[in-house]
Order: sequence, then structure tokens, then C-alpha cells
Amino acid sequence: MKVLTVITHPREDSLTFQVAGKFIEGLKQAGHEVETLDLYRSGFDPVLMEEDEPDWASSSQHFSTKVDIEMKRMENAEALAFIFPLWWWSMPAMMKGYIDRVWNYGFAYGPNKLQHQYVLWLSLAGAPIERFEKRKYDQMMDHYFNIGLADYCGIPHSQFELLYETIDVQPGYVENWMRKAYQLGLHYAKH
Repeated sequence: MKVLTVITHPREDSLTFQVAGKFIEGLKQAGHEVETLDLYRSGFDPVLMEEDEPDWASSSQHFSTKVDIEMKRMENAEALAFIFPLWWWSMPAMMKGYIDRVWNYGFAYGPNKLQHQYVLWLSLAGAPIERFEKRKYDQMMDHYFNIGLADYCGIPHSQFELLYETIDVQPGYVENWMRKAYQLGLHYAKH
């Protein structure tokens, strides 16, 4: 299966990119085809301007050339994966802008839904798991990504995964994250 893997981090030498590399390695080992989209280096503008604002009164939508290109890229993939750092209990603005502009009305929700069966949201969090559990942020994010985005847009199989304590790295953590990312790729879409 062809998996569009969207990576969002301003630094190519980041842990996010290392994790993405291991995930992609697992995907390829499992026989999947991979297309990678690096949002920061692709020139994608996350700001939704008037030309990409849906025409709510029309059943036919028209978007900017750049959004049309990204919609075609998504249509050419059978499944999706997003790998990103967790900032303020959510995705970076760059990725949110991509979702806002590309997962637009008439393409991803409304009269049409996405045709993908699978999406993985793999995020790297600086805080320990206890901080997430204390205020139920982990449950909120799981619901947001799996239900608020994926299910709302027609994707029946959505998985949200967090890698914790990625700032104050303890011995063995990086190896565990790389192993987990590889396994997520190797076993992608095997529910």
C-alpha cells in the first residue's frame, strides 16, 4: 500500500526526523510504498487565504493550485501517516495549516470524505506521561486525532501514538523510540 508520510519539524536533524526515518524503514520492510512530504521544506504555506476558504453555498469547490496539488498527492496515497512534535498539546501550526487548507470542505468532509482506510498520528512529547494523565491530555488528544479529525473525515482506522520525555532523554529511551517507530511501520494497517 502507498503511504503518504507527512513530517513536520523545522530541523532536519531533529529527533522527529530520526523517528520518521525508522518508521519509513519499517514501512518499506513490510512492502509498503512511501511518499514523504516534509512540510517545512516543501514550501507549503500553512495560512488559509480567501481562495481556499470553502464556498459553503456551493456543492462544487475550487481551491488554489497549491491545495489542488496537495489534494492530488493525498488521492494518490492509499494510507496516511503524520509524524510531528507535540506543541501545546497539539500539532505544530505548520501541520494545522496543512489540515485546514488540504483537508477542506468538499474534499475531506461535507459532501465528500477521504477514501483512506488508515492514518497514524505519531507525535513526540517532551513531558513525561504523568503530566498527560494528570489532566487527561492524553485522552483529549487521542479523541481529537482519532475522532475529531480521522473519523469525521471518513478514515475508519486511526491510531494516535505519543513518545514521551523526548527532551530530557534518559539512557535507552532513543533506542526504544526507534524500535517502536520501526514496529509501527512494519505493522502498519495490520489491525
